[in-house]
Amino acid sequence: MPLSRIALPPGGWPSVLDFLCERFPAISRDAWEDRMERGLVEAHGRPVDHLTPYRPGDIVTYRREVSAEPRIPFEETIVYQDDDLVVADKPHFLPVMPAGRYVEETLSVRLIRRLDNPDLVALHRLDRGTAGLVVFSARPSSRDAYTRLFRERAIAKTYEALAAPLPGLTFPLSRCSRIERGEPFFRTHEVDGPANATTHIDVIERGEHAWRYRLEPVTGRKHQLRVHMAGLGAPILGDPMYPDLREETADFSEPMQLLARELSFIDPFTDEERRFLSLRSLDL
Repeated sequence: MPLSRIALPPGGWPSVLDFLCERFPAISRDAWEDRMERGLVEAHGRPVDHLTPYRPGDIVTYRREVSAEPRIPFEETIVYQDDDLVVADKPHFLPVMPAGRYVEETLSVRLIRRLDNPDLVALHRLDRGTAGLVVFSARPSSRDAYTRLFRERAIAKTYEALAAPLPGLTFPLSRCSRIERGEPFFRTHEVDGPANATTHIDVIERGEHAWRYRLEPVTGRKHQLRVHMAGLGAPILGDPMYPDLREETADFSEPMQLLARELSFIDPFTDEERRFLSLRSLDL
């Protein structure tokens, strides 16, 4: 089972246990203590117990356990595969990595089992609600070179989204703002200050009740596209977090209308352009 990792953020929690209980409210304190007693929680390779003090910056790893994991009734497809890379086309609702109540029903674990390759590692992530392309490293020997492309933002990414019309704005436009951590902890929001997030936005198609937008992130802040569209007054259709937090439907009937449509980059080994397209679509 893949390990989950979390970097401890700045904060004044008395212990690692107190932080984990607040960070993952769906998991009881007794459950965390039981995992610690069985050696399933570590910080920098050292076992964590209920008294381990909280130190911001520590990397905590833990093995996830889910007793009743719901099935995600949608399938991923593989759009490209070679010795170094696997490019998957993810459906809505499927998490990329184990998190919350999902372990087996994640893109990473599905692909590891499907391809019988425990070395598969996602080079980037999409939100659970976002569909589209995710690139995986297939072997450790070439992983650093491809990871560097994402770290240095040498990957061109294009998304599509459906949202309300914005007839009062002139397109294309660039949304530049400062995005910081919000409340609750898993949301972000725009604040005053120097911009740290930029998205190029254009209109592909204009419908009567919704428009199809092309979104090209220049930076990679958490939930950047969703926050920027909501900030313009046209939140992405089906978004359960922005502008307001609401409960997601349990029947998968309202997917968020955001799709990672295209990825392109210069291959670090061949110097050739690699370009991948999602086969999925958003119905306007």
